[in-house]
Amino acid sequence: MSQKRISLSISWVMAVVYAFLYAPIAFVVLFSFNASASLGQWSGFSLVWYRKLLMNTELWQSVARSFQVAFFSATCAVLIGLLCALLFVRFRRARFRGLIESLSVTPLVVPEVAIGLALLVFFVASERLLGWPHGRGLLTVIVAHTTIFSAYTTLMLRVRLLDLDPVLEEAALDLGAQPSKVFFSITLPLIVPSLVSAWILIFVLSMDDLVIASFTSGPSSSTLPMVVFSQLKTGITPEMNALSSLIILFVLAISPLIGFFMYVSLKKK
Repeated sequence: MSQKRISLSISWVMAVVYAFLYAPIAFVVLFSFNASASLGQWSGFSLVWYRKLLMNTELWQSVARSFQVAFFSATCAVLIGLLCALLFVRFRRARFRGLIESLSVTPLVVPEVAIGLALLVFFVASERLLGWPHGRGLLTVIVAHTTIFSAYTTLMLRVRLLDLDPVLEEAALDLGAQPSKVFFSITLPLIVPSLVSAWILIFVLSMDDLVIASFTSGPSSSTLPMVVFSQLKTGITPEMNALSSLIILFVLAISPLIGFFMYVSLKKK
């Protein structure tokens, strides 16, 4: 088979794959403007489902909770990931480094259901023995997300630190600069794009999480995926299409920002 035919075959396969991937998204966006409640019959253009979505108080409260959880989880996960990455790269002879390094990647290989159940048991036992936490809520979800997603930030920031030229830091130390001064003046500015990229990644993962939040949240702290999933049990409505369209719009809005920081990060390597 000639190279041209192989290239054409691959192009057709990729076209089919992308069609299966993006056709449902286009279908969701299109029928979010459908005047009828039917999901398979077009009855005319209307914004009625967007108006109903705006009046859905429960849904918007869950959106606010999800943003709150995602913000604090991403921030804490990046800070913990940075500390772990510095330990693994800059302090290779530190005690218990190997144990901490092994434990840091555990959330990546353990199923989410098992982690969620383990965290639930831990929070219940901790409340009975130590009096903390006082019931499950947003705090327990943030702690759970931080615990799990810090593994992602550790790997990302470790790779970035390994790519840095050690000559820059060594030269600053030879000139008499304190280690803290070297970190804040040289190391930190060079890894800022990676920090932002990691933060955005964890923010999106936290917003999208359903399994862990279902185990660790309380009755009055349901996140957006939990509310959407509970409403889907009674049947899919065009209101969910409108919500999905807004989420897609949000992702498209932040995608250029993610691309920019990835470009800057690669350019600095």
